Amino acid sequence: MAASASASSSISHTLLTQPARLAPHGACTQVTTCSKSQFRLPNLTSSRWSAVKLHDRFIKAAFVRCATIEEIQAHKTLIENDVKQRMEKTIDALRTNFNSISTGRANPAMLDRVQVDYYGAPVSLKSIAQINTPDPSSLLITPFDKSSLKAIEKALVGSELGLTPSNDGEVIRLSIPQLTSDRRKELSKVVAKLTEEGKVALRNIRRDALKAYQKLEKDKKISEDNLKDLSSDLQKLIDEYIKKVDSIYKQKEQELLKV
Repeated sequence: MAASASASSSISHTLLTQPARLAPHGACTQVTTCSKSQFRLPNLTSSRWSAVKLHDRFIKAAFVRCATIEEIQAHKTLIENDVKQRMEKTIDALRTNFNSISTGRANPAMLDRVQVDYYGAPVSLKSIAQINTPDPSSLLITPFDKSSLKAIEKALVGSELGLTPSNDGEVIRLSIPQLTSDRRKELSKVVAKLTEEGKVALRNIRRDALKAYQKLEKDKKISEDNLKDLSSDLQKLIDEYIKKVDSIYKQKEQELLKV
């Protein structure tokens, strides 16, 4: 009788603890409570089965399938790649916005956001014209198709540049006025606002990625510990991109304040 009780204790302990030993850092993807008729293990005879009975009631045996390191890494790679692509686009958009802000010196990048209605379709100015800086205070726009001069002029007038184009029938010239002290301060506030919007966009991307990880944990594809590790790595990633935003901001701020 003592031997039977010992066997019961041993088998029960094995059933309940073996999954944890197999994959202590894994993720449970399925938990099943089974009866005698459903229970099947190699070499488990009726006598051994009866050994795990407790007061004529079968114990609940939990069987888990634990995610492998490769599976967890695959989930992480998929989500992180999406995060990086979206964050890079956010950085590019911020740079484009900064480039469109005049610092008092001619820069072709100022026209990056200008869209021209070219034969009924919006196209970027730089795709239909060559843009040069003949001197530090002016831009020279030479269209590849001279018939587009009027459309380009209209686009420039309607843009947020606040510049008046000069069209001589061959090319368009833009004079870049020097910034006053008050104007520099105003633009500095604009740059700060764009910077904060960029950071908010990065945080939103992190939020979406975190939700994706939480769903994996809810679906039992990763464990709670995995979720904590992945969330920590995600935070490190966004911290890197926040630093990039701060670096771009400081550079633009210096350009604006430089007389």
